[in-house]
Amino acid sequence: MQNYEEPLFLISVVAKVLSIHPQTLRQYEREGLVEPSRTDGKMRLYSQKDVDRVKTILNLTRELGVNLAGVDVILQLKEKIDDLESTIDELNKKLHEATSQTSTKRSLVKRKSSFDLVFYEGKK
Repeated sequence: MQNYEEPLFLISVVAKVLSIHPQTLRQYEREGLVEPSRTDGKMRLYSQKDVDRVKTILNLTRELGVNLAGVDVILQLKEKIDDLESTIDELNKKLHEATSQTSTKRSLVKRKSSFDLVFYEGKK
């Protein structure tokens, strides 16, 4: 299975698959909207992640009428949201671990207290 971020596709292939001119991809790169990798010979190579990002850009511009400056803002906000969601997931895992540890410790304390010694003082 290929890596989602592995640079594989030449600019001509991406342009053809997405039915756009290669110059459009170069413009997106100049605007900082997409950053393809470069070979030693300076050829652009796009990953599947890059291709999906270009699809998002095309959807925003064609379907929703957003200009490239707006696309940049939207993509930056989406990245921040993704980062925050990742942080929330990590914190939820830590909270779950802490909660389960607390439950385990409580059950041990209850078990221990049920074995407390009661001294018999005999008959009076």
